[in-house]
Amino acid sequence: MLNKLSLLLNEAGISLSEFQKQQLVAYVEMLHKWNKAYNLTSVRDPNEMLVRHILDSIVVAPFLQGERFIDVGTGPGLPGIPLSIVRPESQFTLLDSLGKRVRFLRQVQHTLALKNITPVQYRVEEFPGEPPFDGVISRAFASLNDMVSWCHHLPGENGRFYALKGQKPTEEISSLPAGFCVESVEKLRVPKLEGERHLVVIKPNKS
Repeated sequence: MLNKLSLLLNEAGISLSEFQKQQLVAYVEMLHKWNKAYNLTSVRDPNEMLVRHILDSIVVAPFLQGERFIDVGTGPGLPGIPLSIVRPESQFTLLDSLGKRVRFLRQVQHTLALKNITPVQYRVEEFPGEPPFDGVISRAFASLNDMVSWCHHLPGENGRFYALKGQKPTEEISSLPAGFCVESVEKLRVPKLEGERHLVVIKPNKS
């Protein structure tokens, strides 16, 4: 798996240390093991997880600005855990409302000795955004409208929303509520992944 990951990273033009690669593989192994009992992801094959979960998460890293991020509706830690491994200098709060997922995240935190993640079990609307975050990240969590409505209290003055999407969500972008504007839409390249991937960066107008 380590070789397969190295090949994928080379193809994506991403350079990581051996230690980071080992951490990512160990996370996939835990995800695969716990998945049998906890049903954390519909992806069953660990090699497929490397593409659809690991690569698909870390291609976003260059676009994130700031140090403090919250991954809302993180599920089994996607994209938060892969991002925390490739950005060890940043802090990630991993928020999910389901207890079994948060138990898994705590186990990952303990096993991989990840000092820069904080798993929390909360409904996002009720989670206190204090101190505010530099970035609110979501992957397959909700529509852009729901995301900014439920998470409006989380980003700071210069904070951003980062929504990981498949095809460019033109309709969702056009129906964003007042007070939010799309700063950029980045087309992401994920080797060996079928279908399109986009990152929508949204800026709240807090004036």
